[in-house]
Amino acid sequence: MLSSLFESTYNPDVLSCIANLSNDEVFTPPELANQMLDLLPSEIWSDPNATFLDPACKSGVFLREIAKRLIEGLEGEYPDLQERIDHIYKKQIFGIAITELTSLLSRRSLYCSKYPNSKYSVVRFDDVEGSIDYKRMMHTWKDGRCVYCGATQKEYDRDSSLEQYAYEFIHLDDPEEVFHMKFDVIVGNPPYQLSDGGGEGASAVPLYHRFVEQAMKLNPRYISMIIPARWYSGGKGLGGFRNEMLHDERLAEIHDFPETDLCFPGVNIRGGVCYFLWSRDHSGDAKIFNYSSSSPMSVSTRPLLEPGIETFIRYNKAISILRKVRALHEDVYSNRVYPRNPFGIPSNFSTYSTSNATGDLLTLYRSRRGSTADKVVYVDRKYVLKNHSLVGKIKVIVSKASPGGDEYPHAIISTPLIAPKGSVSTETYLVIDTPATKQEAEHLIEYMETRFFRFLVSLIKNTQNISKGCFAFVPVQDLSRRWTDKALYAKYGISAEEIEFINSMIKPMSDGEQDVR
Repeated sequence: MLSSLFESTYNPDVLSCIANLSNDEVFTPPELANQMLDLLPSEIWSDPNATFLDPACKSGVFLREIAKRLIEGLEGEYPDLQERIDHIYKKQIFGIAITELTSLLSRRSLYCSKYPNSKYSVVRFDDVEGSIDYKRMMHTWKDGRCVYCGATQKEYDRDSSLEQYAYEFIHLDDPEEVFHMKFDVIVGNPPYQLSDGGGEGASAVPLYHRFVEQAMKLNPRYISMIIPARWYSGGKGLGGFRNEMLHDERLAEIHDFPETDLCFPGVNIRGGVCYFLWSRDHSGDAKIFNYSSSSPMSVSTRPLLEPGIETFIRYNKAISILRKVRALHEDVYSNRVYPRNPFGIPSNFSTYSTSNATGDLLTLYRSRRGSTADKVVYVDRKYVLKNHSLVGKIKVIVSKASPGGDEYPHAIISTPLIAPKGSVSTETYLVIDTPATKQEAEHLIEYMETRFFRFLVSLIKNTQNISKGCFAFVPVQDLSRRWTDKALYAKYGISAEEIEFINSMIKPMSDGEQDVR
């Protein structure tokens, strides 16, 4: 059997050993590819007319594992092994490689030869591509960006000898023109993003949603892809994609992994990853699977959207907590938090002083990066470009970058600070609110440090940076009094089981904080 050949040729399996290209182009382990293929109905593996497409081949693992299943499933239909192989490889499985290098790797995985017209190929084609297509594509520029993928012309208008990262599947008006056929199943692990050269440090334009959208244009019976989970509630330019996905009743299953290394060992993608099953004939609620390294898998069949919410709540056990909080119809902190860069001072601002000898300068809170490690420096009032009225108010601020990685329990936010009257901040910080007194500011900080507050933020926050929108579920409290987790759990009727779940997700802000059970 050819399936036995695959297994004996790779010991260990070479596709479980190769290094990733980057965090944006991650090779799929064979075990993960098979978990995704397990979502498909078992009868598809004995259907000689079923067709399969991987539109983003990197290692060829999906096509190889599909071939192994079909070789076994079609034995009754085609008893002769070579006839069966010829039918499967030429009529049923197809791929589009993302680069020339990955086209060769994919053909080697599938055909046991990078040239499927050679004598070493397990099936003989008349050309060097077989059923794995690769065409060198060029971006189509308009106003400095590619009209298909959003890549910046400054970054990717390169010499023709260099890689363009213009992936064929998403640079076509009609993706059906690649193979001129319909597909029953589209499955894969698309590239996640491209650097766009903007912002301070890493900045990128997402790509994975474009592969999903193109796949939907082909209207297959099933789509399964593994993609970053940040589309649930955030991500640059993903609003339209999120809206379409969460209102699509054909989305039958979501398998959610907040800890990326449960899928891709050694890889950290902030916010985790998910794979999904989109089924053309499905209608209604979706089955949601939550995976964790520290607790059993949770499964729930539920709507993708809670009433009045336009983001996806990834945790099944969070639904009951959120419903209890929202039942009181209180104001929320997304109506209080100021938008990013509240004073118009960028994070890399450098025209500051480390002392305030004249007493005329404003206190400036900034990141520790740059020519000095001082978090607090001083700045002339003329550099404040907006929200001038905030200068004379007490402010509670917090870094927009969250601490730590994707391990759980997680802190979610950095330690908040009181910025007194006569102070401003760079884009490094968010202004959460402007309490009337220092005591109210202290009470707000105590509230922010509760697990309850940070848990509600975590339901929306799934990237490193925190935005105004992340506070949409956090109710505003009376700051004339102190708030503790115990008091908050009592107010909202949070059960012991729900408290245990919150504790498993959110770690204390300080070693002295005790669990509330």
